[in-house]
Amino acid sequence: MKIRFDRGEWSGAFGDLGTDLPLLVGMILAAGLDAASVLTVFGLMQILTALRYRMPMPVQPLKAMAALVIAQKLPPGVLYGGGLAIGVVMLALSVSGLIEWLNRLVPKPVVRGIQFGLGLQLAGIALGEYVQRDGPQGWWLAAAGFAVALLLIGRRRVPAAVVLVILGAAYALAFKLDGSKLLDHVGFHLPNWHRPTPAEIWTGFLVLALPQIPLSLANSVLATRQIVEDLFPDRRVTARQIGFTYSAMNLVNPFLGGVPTCHGSGGMAGHYAFGGRTGGSVIIYGAMYLVLGLFFGPGFETVIGVFPMPILGVLLLFEALTLLALVRDLGANRADFVTAVLVGLIAGSIPYGYIVGMGVGLACYHLIRRGLIRLGA
Repeated sequence: MKIRFDRGEWSGAFGDLGTDLPLLVGMILAAGLDAASVLTVFGLMQILTALRYRMPMPVQPLKAMAALVIAQKLPPGVLYGGGLAIGVVMLALSVSGLIEWLNRLVPKPVVRGIQFGLGLQLAGIALGEYVQRDGPQGWWLAAAGFAVALLLIGRRRVPAAVVLVILGAAYALAFKLDGSKLLDHVGFHLPNWHRPTPAEIWTGFLVLALPQIPLSLANSVLATRQIVEDLFPDRRVTARQIGFTYSAMNLVNPFLGGVPTCHGSGGMAGHYAFGGRTGGSVIIYGAMYLVLGLFFGPGFETVIGVFPMPILGVLLLFEALTLLALVRDLGANRADFVTAVLVGLIAGSIPYGYIVGMGVGLACYHLIRRGLIRLGA
């Protein structure tokens, strides 16, 4: 697939901004991470992934790890150790072939349910947190952004996501940003080298990697492989290939001060929803982080602190709607549709919901197939 940099790719580049940016900011602030290292490595992984897959394959922070780091304010070493530990685990699953066994084991309705649950979670974050962040003014800004997105989405001549980002930047410049503060932080900054200790790796495995593994297997690998098949049926990407690149990123990130990263069905849905069709959208997106990290890293908190969260909420909401809509292809089979919705409701509403939902979904799927559970007409 040829990589393009047309209007659609520029619009699609920002389709995952609403998911990634708040998690990166939260971890930088909570753990006291070096912003230049985090942004530079995150951008570099985006670009390398785009060159590897040549499609809008996303790179995202590991969500369960990010949530734990932000909530518990864990030190950087534990985060780096957890990232390295999950990289080793994913490498073992990929090399052994267990990851392909899991891919064959989990049927499509269960994968659709995982995607549905993630869509519900992202929609809840968008509407319950981001859109409300600036009070009534934020609601008005979000409403304007949503209207603009509805009007422009699908129109390649005017990239919807780019217009939304410009709208957010204009709002920040008008009401929040002091440009002189940015000039104080301009300069060239390379990532800091870090070598995780055995204690950090072990603690990170227990505290961060174990809670993350079920979500990664469900969404980062299985659901991502499925959405590649949905959106790019002419391209064959296996669960094992996704597992290898997932692993490779996390075997490198910790040593350069980067946060643990993964792929994700939601990210691909976001890039695709706003027009991304090749790796060009992810290269553009990664280049943005690379430039921020190399030249504006120390001032990143100032830059992102003034960008309106309601605009990120609109971007995140469209990503969520794209994921929720995938369940439509099960509409002709009532049993599969009910299984997917059940898995989604469990995955999106309880602790460890993805692994619990996967287990319940597998049980329901096979019991229905054997006639032990019957759904009414």
